[in-house]
Amino acid sequence: MTTEEKPIVRNSGLTDIDLTGHDQIEVLGAREHNLKNIDVTIPRNKLVVVTGISGSGKSSLAFDTIYAEGQRRYMESFSAYARSFIGDMERPDVDKINGLSPVISIEQKTTSKNPRSTVGTTTEIYDFLRLIYARAGEAFSYLTGRKMERQSQDQIIDMILGQYAGQKLTLLAPIIRSRKGHYRELFVQIAKTGYTKVRVDGVVQDIAPKMQLDRYKIHDIEIVIDRLVPKSEDRYRLSQSIQTALKQGKGAMQMLDGEGKLVYFSQNLMDPESGISYDEPSPNSFSFNSPYGACPVCNGLGVVEEITEESVIPDKSLSISRGAIAPLGEYRELWIFKEIEAILKKYKLNLTTPVVKFPDDLFRALMYGTDEDAADGRDAGSLVPQPAKKNSTEDYSFKFEGIVNFLKRQQENSTDKIQEWLKDFMVVKTCPECEGARLKKESLYFKIDQKNISELARMDISELVVWFENLENRLSDRQNIIAKEILKEIRKRIGFLLDIGLDYLTLDRPLRTLSGGEAQRIRLATQIGTQLVGVLYIMDEPSIGLHQRDNVKLIDSLKNLRDLGNTVLVVEHDKDMMLESDYILDIGPGAGRHGGQVVNRGTPEEFLKNQYAGPAGSSTTADYLSGRRSIAVPAERRKGNGKFLIVKNATGHNLKNVTLKLPLGKMVTITGVSGSGKSSLIHETLFPVLNRHFFRSKREPLPFKTVDGLEHLDKVIEVDQSPIGRTPRSNPATYTGMFSEIRTLFAELPEAKIRGYKPGRFSFNVKGGRCEDCEGAGMKKIEMEFLPDVHIMCETCKGKRFNRETLEVRFKGKSIADILDMTVEQALDFFASQPKILRKVTTMNDVGLGYITLGQHATTLSGGEAQRVKLAEELSKKDTGKTLYILDEPTTGLHFQDIAHLLDVLNKLADKGNTVLIIEHNLDVIKVSDHVIDLGPEGGNKGGYIIAEGTPEKVAEVKGSYTGKFLKMELAG
Repeated sequence: MTTEEKPIVRNSGLTDIDLTGHDQIEVLGAREHNLKNIDVTIPRNKLVVVTGISGSGKSSLAFDTIYAEGQRRYMESFSAYARSFIGDMERPDVDKINGLSPVISIEQKTTSKNPRSTVGTTTEIYDFLRLIYARAGEAFSYLTGRKMERQSQDQIIDMILGQYAGQKLTLLAPIIRSRKGHYRELFVQIAKTGYTKVRVDGVVQDIAPKMQLDRYKIHDIEIVIDRLVPKSEDRYRLSQSIQTALKQGKGAMQMLDGEGKLVYFSQNLMDPESGISYDEPSPNSFSFNSPYGACPVCNGLGVVEEITEESVIPDKSLSISRGAIAPLGEYRELWIFKEIEAILKKYKLNLTTPVVKFPDDLFRALMYGTDEDAADGRDAGSLVPQPAKKNSTEDYSFKFEGIVNFLKRQQENSTDKIQEWLKDFMVVKTCPECEGARLKKESLYFKIDQKNISELARMDISELVVWFENLENRLSDRQNIIAKEILKEIRKRIGFLLDIGLDYLTLDRPLRTLSGGEAQRIRLATQIGTQLVGVLYIMDEPSIGLHQRDNVKLIDSLKNLRDLGNTVLVVEHDKDMMLESDYILDIGPGAGRHGGQVVNRGTPEEFLKNQYAGPAGSSTTADYLSGRRSIAVPAERRKGNGKFLIVKNATGHNLKNVTLKLPLGKMVTITGVSGSGKSSLIHETLFPVLNRHFFRSKREPLPFKTVDGLEHLDKVIEVDQSPIGRTPRSNPATYTGMFSEIRTLFAELPEAKIRGYKPGRFSFNVKGGRCEDCEGAGMKKIEMEFLPDVHIMCETCKGKRFNRETLEVRFKGKSIADILDMTVEQALDFFASQPKILRKVTTMNDVGLGYITLGQHATTLSGGEAQRVKLAEELSKKDTGKTLYILDEPTTGLHFQDIAHLLDVLNKLADKGNTVLIIEHNLDVIKVSDHVIDLGPEGGNKGGYIIAEGTPEKVAEVKGSYTGKFLKMELAG
């Protein structure tokens, strides 16, 4: 297009081309990772989807090439001095990129694991709430419930002259409130200031030489400032005395009236009835991340870790000698067992007596020590006799500390290793002080329209919207003046969360409990709020974890970003997203070494016809989008084994007394809109119940009544979305356990036995067999002063990670380094005679990972690849036909073709009689399952019910089910 042909301005005020004069982004010669020196053209100011088979090179193009270059150019705009502190970015392997805008990346991997990071703090809504409560909140007393008052000096004078005229008054300045100490130096200091009397613990007395109090008792001390009978002509004296009292009392003062009754005054917020006062509120007073606002017991976390009786003695039917006390284990010759034995003798019991037969006071003494009173009033604190030591003529006695107290002491003063061991005996409980609100009690008694800040943070976004409607009508004129701009900002941000389908979240929801897709959409809402123009946004599968119903909202949000004048580049597999985009780019044709080329491109209409297909061949994506290929619905659903696993009356989080009836021997999907309670029911109720039953896990499930049918299963395996490793030293071979088998195989070789090599010799993580020059990394980092760090291949081992002696041991002509460089496909033939290794390799190939190498760094795996490595690791374990597999959205990052591979593996498991339970939104998986359990009808408080269950055809006919509505369309083609 020539300059003359370009339209200048649209009626909407947006230009068809960027103000820079570029109408497209040109990427020339991209070779990062598996990209095959490709040239790509991406239109600007459009919604562009990059798609392709998992591992084909989508992320390499979008993030490792385009985003990396944009970020590097931004960093280069800083001075060399600044870059020496903040570091430099490496130049991606690309010849040239033209037309590149400032780049913002919104990825899934950046989800914070910090328990202090919440939805409210991330979106900044909570920060604005803190501001409005600090400036316009009304304070109430936590003792009497009365509204707190501020009094100026003039108001105090007028009140005393008006209400207490003619009475003999004593003006006091409080300086010590409810604290221990002898205060000898304080009395000396008060006397030096010129005061002669103080009121100590309610008694007025003269300050005597060497005066001091009992240092172990709690005291209240006030200075006697003046004693007078107030008259109007004495106003000046009264004024001076009150000014001095307020100064000494730091804004507070007290007065004894004619009847000796104490009256409170304060320039700060104060309850005139009880005398308690609050500090002047600031935004930090409402922050659980600040010492000024955080609950002192839980430090603003809302939960505390406790060592409980149940975690110390989980099974009371056992005796102490057989390991009833979990931290101690079975009987050994230890001093603590001798002490316990001495306590038991006192009750005529021994170490072989089951704990369930212990009397209550003995059990309490065992748990909390022999220095507390027993439950029935007897003194458990009497000294426990202990037999005489060798060479001693008399018995001695001791006080037993108690198992719980002993563990608590270890927790406070111990090494990291012991701290880790203690975690097995700790239970996370809601903080008893703040009841999960995270804030100190004073902060919770500041209210706006009868609500404190914690009550607002616990509301769903949809409820919050309703509360903020017409709030101005419920505020005073002063509050409205203060809150006007703050309310505007809060409503704007809440509106963005509604627009992207997150109305079921609460502001106090920790960010670490969100799925990758939810966290990414929160950051997307924040970016929409910035209203930037001319930016290139790159996103990584924002539709993950999103129900089809809410997809429309997400797509509209991305279009709004585009319409502002931005380019939106989305790495995505979602069918709706592709069809609604302006341009699609398909990378392939295969994965890994078989990918890295452009196989198709164009507008959705052009793309479906393969109009611009590249030399790599036909586009698989276009075939699935157009319906030329599809995942077929099975002709017949499995009948199952007729048995059920039933969890009754689950009430955790938003679940409404749900009873889950899970048919066994089938492939079952759990569906429902985002926030409907799927994870609460499966991950936080069902899985912990099974894990505790089969593996004695300490994790507590959410509340439920009973569980039936456990005898029909023999184990449970969960595959969640957590990454397989965060360092280059983690790889598919080490994660699946295959590398241990390979090292054992090498150690059994004749050459290794002659040399005395053990399996550890073949590890690149420990000294001995690894190359010590690069410490088994294969690369060496050269630090540059004003330039990015340079990674060069280790000259000693040439990138092989091992020393020469280790590499001389070979199996079928291959060294241990050669095997790590093999692809999974190559390893299938190579390890055909090694059943233990072959089982793991075969499973990895079955889930579609045949193209990755066994030693590929975990940090270079895509999200979909990492999850399939986890899946392969679990599936490679021997199944018994009575195993329950729980999978959390296994289609994350998977192309249509990959989903077909995955379903083949899952169907094989179900065909053997196992139960496969999948939490899923993907309709291709839902339509081929045998049984669907749909939760809803909405998210958050409006969800938590099972609204439909049965075969996909049956669920499709349920009127109130959003899943059913979309499933009906999918089944109809």
